[in-house]
Amino acid sequence: MEKAYLALANGMCFEGRRIGAAADGMGELVFTTGMVGYLETLTDPSYAGQIIMQTFPQIGNYGVIEEDFEGKSACKGYVVRELCDEPSNFRSQYKLDDYLKNSGIPGIAGVDTRRLTRIIREQGVMNALICSEPPKDTSALKAYKIINPVPTVSRRETEVFPAEGKEKWHVALIDYGAKRNIIRCLCMRGCRVTVLPSNCKAEDVLKLDPDGVMLSNGPGDPTDNAACIEELRQLIGKIPIFGICLGHQLAALAMGGRTEKLKYGHRGGNQPVKRLSDGRCFITSQNHGYAVVSESMKDKAVLSFVNANDLSCEGLDYPDKKCFTVQFHPEACSGPRDTEQLFDRFTRLMGGKDNA
Repeated sequence: MEKAYLALANGMCFEGRRIGAAADGMGELVFTTGMVGYLETLTDPSYAGQIIMQTFPQIGNYGVIEEDFEGKSACKGYVVRELCDEPSNFRSQYKLDDYLKNSGIPGIAGVDTRRLTRIIREQGVMNALICSEPPKDTSALKAYKIINPVPTVSRRETEVFPAEGKEKWHVALIDYGAKRNIIRCLCMRGCRVTVLPSNCKAEDVLKLDPDGVMLSNGPGDPTDNAACIEELRQLIGKIPIFGICLGHQLAALAMGGRTEKLKYGHRGGNQPVKRLSDGRCFITSQNHGYAVVSESMKDKAVLSFVNANDLSCEGLDYPDKKCFTVQFHPEACSGPRDTEQLFDRFTRLMGGKDNA
C-alpha cells in the first residue's frame, strides 16, 4: 500500500493511501454529496480542473459501467473515504481503481472526508494537491487557477445524433462540456441533435435552420467565455432556447446580468429547488460553483426557480424571447428525474405552444 497525501492550500495535510494513477494532481477541491452516480460524476466535463471528493463513505461498489459515462473525464484528482476493491453488479466491467489508472487520474483513499467536507463548508472551496510527499513549498498550490476550461472539454467538430423514432424537431446543441444524457433526453423526444463546438458563431447556428437551440452545461467561471456570450447575445430572441447550468449562466450574462462564485457550490443529487409560480419543490441534481445574481436580472428576466437552501437563482424565464434556462440538471443521470419535464416544455416552445 503506497502512502499518499492531500495537501490543502490552507496548510493542512491529510495522509492516506494512493489510488488511481501514480502521479501528483493539483486542482480546486470540491465535494459532491451523491450516494450513487460516481461514474457520471467522474465523467462529467464540468469538473474540469477540480479534485472531486465524494462525501458518501464507500465508493466503487458497483464497479465501472462504460455505458453510464457522461463524457471524457477532465478532473484533476479523486478523494474517497473507502474504495471498494471487489465490486458486485451484473453490469460491472472492471474496478473503479482501474478506470482511474487508465484515465490518468490520481486519487487518495483512507482520508477523513467528513472532516474535509466540514473544512470546505466553513472556509470555502480551496486548492489542493494529491502527492507522494507533503509539499515544502505551497506557493504553486496557492496560485493555481482554473482558466477558461470550456475549449478543452468542448467538441472540436460538429456531430449529428438522429432522433429516436419519427423526427419531429431539429435542435442545435452548443457544447460547452455537454453531458451525453442531454443529447439522449432530446433524441428520445423525437429531436435530431446537431452538436456544435463552443466557439461556433451565431450565424452558423442560424444557417442550420434548427427549431431550437440547447445551451449545455460546462466547467469554470462563466465570465471567462466572452466570445460565447457575444454569440448568444445575437441568438437570444431569434429562436427558442433552453439552457442548462453553464448555458443558464452564459445566457444571463448575454442579457446583461452578473454571476458570482459560491462559497462551496452545489454538487450532488439531492439539491432542493422551489418553483416560484406555484411554490412546488423539486429535488435536483446539480454541479456548479457559480450562480447568477438574481438582483442583476430584474427587468431582464423572470426568476422561475430558487435554491431552497440558500435562495440563489436556479432558473430564469425570458417570456418575450422564447428562452428559459435552469441552473440544475433536469437530465440527471444518475439522480432524480423530478424536472425532466422541462425537455417537454422545450419541445412545446419549439412548437409554438409555450411562451417560456
